[in-house]
Amino acid sequence: MKLKKFLCVAAAAVMALSLVACGNSDSGTSASSAPGGAASNKTYVIYSDNAFPPYEFLDQSTNTYVGIDMDILAAVAKDQGFQYEVKNEGFDASMGAVQAGQADAMIAGMTITDARRETFDFSEPYFEDGQILVVKKDSDAKDLSDLKGKQIAVKTSTQGAAYAESKKDEYDLKLVYYEDSPTMYTALKNGTDDACFEDRMVIQYTIDSENLDLKTVGEVLNPGDYGFAVKKGTNPELIEMFNKGLANIKANGEYDKILEKYGYQS
Repeated sequence: MKLKKFLCVAAAAVMALSLVACGNSDSGTSASSAPGGAASNKTYVIYSDNAFPPYEFLDQSTNTYVGIDMDILAAVAKDQGFQYEVKNEGFDASMGAVQAGQADAMIAGMTITDARRETFDFSEPYFEDGQILVVKKDSDAKDLSDLKGKQIAVKTSTQGAAYAESKKDEYDLKLVYYEDSPTMYTALKNGTDDACFEDRMVIQYTIDSENLDLKTVGEVLNPGDYGFAVKKGTNPELIEMFNKGLANIKANGEYDKILEKYGYQS
């Protein structure tokens, strides 16, 4: 998937993203009578990130969360006829809620890995991305070799953090952990940290839409697939419905429309 030219509407929607905090957790409940359907009237509790554009972010004009993940979930639920409630609590909090049984599932730009398969069951992939190194626009750094001994910002429990941890000793990196992306970007912009790791599509979308004084350097690292996830051994019907719904919205063109809405094409 590749980045298209952003629409002005998409850019405006995230201009105030850096102001998003970890509050405002509920983005509403969705229900559908479409065929496909759920076996009961259960309302599934689904956790997500709260500041990860273009996958999920707060539209301050409506005080609701929007994004690729939110739209895919809504389209799948409509296709399969199940009800759900989203709580946008952050990535690390979402993982914890699923494992603690406080949430039935999560969708948060979560990369499918062998390590995560030990505690989560995943849907079929619905997107793909990889990590990339981010520095200030005036930085001379080209890759990690130029950042030996420097302070690197990462987001807790993410693949970016995992990659940085794997390179920590080799490059004598000093890692600083953040709970959300906007706080991490602010630390980098302010010079608190020297670089950060982020999903490529996410940081490019944010740089372009918010005109951040940052840039990406080097090649995409650790490319991987995003998946919808439940606690291992639980809610198999939810994974089945997500997979069926995903296949259907890809077949009928709804999936491509969602990507185009946020400036991407398949």
